[in-house]
Amino acid sequence: MIRASINDYLELCKPKVVLLMILTSVVGMCLASSEGFPLKILLLGNLGIALVASAAAVLNHLADQHIDKLMRRTKNRPIVKGKISSKNSLIFATTLTITGMGILLLWVNPLTAILTFLSLVGYAGIYTLYLKYATPQNIVIGGISGAIPPLLGWTAITNSVTKEALILVLIIFVWTPWHFWALAINRFEDYAKAKIPMLPNTHGIPFTKLNILLYTILLICVSALPFITQMSGMIYITGVVFADLIFLYYSIRLYLSKNNIYALKTFKYSVNYLGLLFIFLLLDHYLY
Repeated sequence: MIRASINDYLELCKPKVVLLMILTSVVGMCLASSEGFPLKILLLGNLGIALVASAAAVLNHLADQHIDKLMRRTKNRPIVKGKISSKNSLIFATTLTITGMGILLLWVNPLTAILTFLSLVGYAGIYTLYLKYATPQNIVIGGISGAIPPLLGWTAITNSVTKEALILVLIIFVWTPWHFWALAINRFEDYAKAKIPMLPNTHGIPFTKLNILLYTILLICVSALPFITQMSGMIYITGVVFADLIFLYYSIRLYLSKNNIYALKTFKYSVNYLGLLFIFLLLDHYLY
């Protein structure tokens, strides 16, 4: 076996995805408190969430290694290339999970720990092992696991689930299909080779483009909820309307295009969109 480096283990954790999740968790914490909160909760809460999220990513790599070797996007992942064994990956994931859960239970609160663990089970277990292969609505149903982080940030501060926290979850939940279907169009051949029933492969690319456009309209409506419910003010709504217009532009161009050139552009913008939306929420909370 090729000797693994720290970077190989870091790659298993999907650090870019985890960082985006932690951004949404931080915003959830900030919005949950109008008077500030202990630095200990900010640091340890997000560390615990990040460790468990990383464990879920490692388990995803481990479970998907048989299909990862078939796809261009994933064929060079550490487990596929033989840099890290399945046994060591499982040990790594278990260590991350135990450490993260311990931090949340000891220094945050049991509710946040339980919800974090359920998100791991939902993503690494229910989605990765079952839903991904069972239905073209896999990412819609399984998207709830990836939408949980702002709720985790909220419960870390309040030890309760509120409608405001659920609005943040809803935004990510509606964003997720659009994000992944754009990637699925771009990687149509890969998913076909791996026999994963993504929407473009089961219902065709034109139908998927229509669904992306419809979800865009739905997300534009959902993204206005923080302003409508007075969670946020003019800074947020001004920024998010601008982001939504760019979002709509990409979706329309993708829908009208005869080829799939806009699929990857739409996917890349989707990552920036979610980050911008939560940054606008944060700025509005402290500046408006």
